[in-house]
Amino acid sequence: MNTQAHLNDALTDTSPLVYVVDDDASVREAIAGLLASVGVAVEPYASAVSLLHRLKTLESESAQLPNCLIVDVRMPGVGGLELQQVLTTSGVRVPIIFVTGHGDVEMTVQAMKAGARDFLSKPFRDQHLIDAVRSALMHDRADREAMHMQRDLRSRYESLTVREQKVFSLVARGLMNKQIASELNLSEITVKVHRRQLMTKMKAKSFAELVKMEERIQTSR
Repeated sequence: MNTQAHLNDALTDTSPLVYVVDDDASVREAIAGLLASVGVAVEPYASAVSLLHRLKTLESESAQLPNCLIVDVRMPGVGGLELQQVLTTSGVRVPIIFVTGHGDVEMTVQAMKAGARDFLSKPFRDQHLIDAVRSALMHDRADREAMHMQRDLRSRYESLTVREQKVFSLVARGLMNKQIASELNLSEITVKVHRRQLMTKMKAKSFAELVKMEERIQTSR
């Protein structure tokens, strides 16, 4: 399978977008040209500050949000590791590939512990960067899908009435209809009705799936 086919496997419904942050214009242009050759759009930035200003203008669901960042570690003002910290603190979730001509073991460890996807030393081989971008795009797609599923699950849960939410919680704890009826001072028939409504509103295909949904909802709180 060629590189383009590999990258296509990592794409979402829209073409991927990579932000490149490097104070060296020749590096930005080289990376942009390389990624363009395999169908990846690039937005270049000369500093971390200019990138942060750009991100502030975007909505959380904007198609212009990056699927991956390629960031130089050492830049005037705000460096790559500082940028990573700012993004993490701000809740911006995007895979980061660090590139540097001054890398060392301590710096690499720090970046990877903070969640970096990869760390490449300049000069790097074109294929190494392409492979790193492909991996980052696949990670980003999986992460976005997971976030979408969690938002959808939360939306279903919020469609439940207060009583249905209480029944949901007790059902997930393994209580029988008779026990739930006693706990909530309801008839067993009413509890059965609520259970059917729960299955329908939550789009659960089985009791086991319903329990897993409740666990995911509690974990996300």
